[in-house]
Amino acid sequence: MNLPEQPDNAGLGFKFTRTLANPVCLCLLLVAATLVVYWPVIHYDFLNYDDPYYFTHNAHVLAGLTPGNIVWAFSTGCASNWHPLTWMSLMLDVDLFGKGPAGPHLTNLLFHSANAVLLFLLLRRLTAATWRSAMVAALFALHPLHVESVAWISERKDVLSTFFGLLALVFYTRYAQGVTGDKCRVTGPESILSRVTCHVSRFYWLALLFFTLGLMAKPMLVTLPWEMLLLDYWPLRRFKIQGSGFRVRGLVWEKIPFFGLSAISCVVTFLVQRHGGAVATLAKYSFSTRLENAFVSYARYLGKTFWPVQLATPYPYVEHRPVGWILSAVALFIGLSIAAVWLRRRCPFVFVGWFWFVGTLVPVIGLVQVGIQSMADRYSYVPLIGLFIILVWGGWEAWSRWRQPRSFAVLAAALLLAAAAWQARIQASFWRDNATLFHRILSITDNNYTAYVNLGTCLADQGDVAGAIKLFRQAQRLNPADPTVLYNLGNGFAELGMWDEAIDSYRKALDIMPDQPDTLNNLGLALTTKKQLTDAMACFKAALKLDPDSASAHNNLATILFREHEFDGAVQHFREAVRLTPDNPQIHANLGDALVKAGQMAEAVKSYQEALRLKPGDPQITAKLQALGVPISN
Repeated sequence: MNLPEQPDNAGLGFKFTRTLANPVCLCLLLVAATLVVYWPVIHYDFLNYDDPYYFTHNAHVLAGLTPGNIVWAFSTGCASNWHPLTWMSLMLDVDLFGKGPAGPHLTNLLFHSANAVLLFLLLRRLTAATWRSAMVAALFALHPLHVESVAWISERKDVLSTFFGLLALVFYTRYAQGVTGDKCRVTGPESILSRVTCHVSRFYWLALLFFTLGLMAKPMLVTLPWEMLLLDYWPLRRFKIQGSGFRVRGLVWEKIPFFGLSAISCVVTFLVQRHGGAVATLAKYSFSTRLENAFVSYARYLGKTFWPVQLATPYPYVEHRPVGWILSAVALFIGLSIAAVWLRRRCPFVFVGWFWFVGTLVPVIGLVQVGIQSMADRYSYVPLIGLFIILVWGGWEAWSRWRQPRSFAVLAAALLLAAAAWQARIQASFWRDNATLFHRILSITDNNYTAYVNLGTCLADQGDVAGAIKLFRQAQRLNPADPTVLYNLGNGFAELGMWDEAIDSYRKALDIMPDQPDTLNNLGLALTTKKQLTDAMACFKAALKLDPDSASAHNNLATILFREHEFDGAVQHFREAVRLTPDNPQIHANLGDALVKAGQMAEAVKSYQEALRLKPGDPQITAKLQALGVPISN
């Protein structure tokens, strides 16, 4: 087995270091530290930012892991992404923990802990440098930029895809160390068959399997073949072992299946996100603007890595930055890239760490703009590994060269981890609920459209509709053609009984994005209050055509049909509403009313009895049963 590093476990100056250097002990310490820092998130609430799509309002997720929902997970483009394993993991949370937030929060935390352990084991196997590997893993576990990926339920895709990605790299390392140890030599494209028959090939196929699973959790993992090539350079040193350029091409050739899966994932992701309206056009953000933002974002990620304060979700897109900022960011990027290349022989970890950071950010750096954020903390979840490698290995090299007392190195590492843990704990506290998070974001960012919308939604849920409308107006000022803010404005006006304003907002939203079932359903309700029943019925039917599983639209359409004395149609749609929301006593009672009018008395009694079971003692339901001659037991 090729181990390019000398062990660094011995001679740290304390007897207990021998025990601590045990991998099992270090893994347990990593998990314990991660749990201590992040444990409060278990008690945090859902957010109204993406969590409704991923959990709270997603009927498929809330129904648990069933065959039908598994088919849905593989076929849906919900939330403008194709990540079936993410959906299935959330469904499994419902089966294991119920529909509350504690279960998914715990799962995110456990995956993050597992990722820290896997990163430690991967680096230790690659380098035999136990303490350095543990330090990188600890920084990964405790860095404040990773709070967003752990504390936000919707970012299950981050921690889950990284889990599979790290497993893929672990097995790839086993494979690579096997083939470079003369157990199976990779000599070029013609040797592809030899890998199938040699005894280490199972690691190759396991790496490919886990890479596939990772892409099915989040497509950002498409850069994994690039990471493999970087590890081939250092610490595996397969470039030197292979020798000639032809041999190096063999390293690329062996990864053709990985590159192929990446290409397929990129195409699928682009199509799904474009269909979902998440991909911004060049008319909205020109290519030059995107390029400027990319260089500035690299600089900002670097800055927040070493000084992680004022972290926001998301960071608003700035279209016109000072020229000085842009030129400085470009110069920094080019300068660091040149330095990494120049140091590639003397300090190969700098080359690998820097281009790991640069390469893994490429899918989310904004050249293909998805959403309205300029950057996001969650995007740094995997890229920061490269910077941590540079920091830790560079620090070790400096300490070895300067020959400072070992206690200084231990103290410096402990202080760094303590500071990271403290700041991560503080940052995590902002994620406890909607009000805390979005008040915090608005206090540290300017013109944050997303924060205005989500804080407005939070205020509306708390009953402060007037305050919510003010925030929605602020969001509309920043993005006047966004259907989401128009929809929220319509909801606010409807809450205040301002039906004409509500109808106008809903219609403007539908003019921009016509295929929105919730907007159509709410417009139908507003039209119903204005006695425009024909138009309202058309809205409900259009909503059901787009979303046949909308219990609200079925119930609303059935209500109008009931008013119009079309009782058979009303019964049909009330039945669908009951099927979709079996725990709603009002819909059971509505179905009972329609069944009475349709002459189906026995079925009506059953519906009323179920409604009364769900809402014991309700006087109206009790009266309806007594009117049908059904005795009510006390």
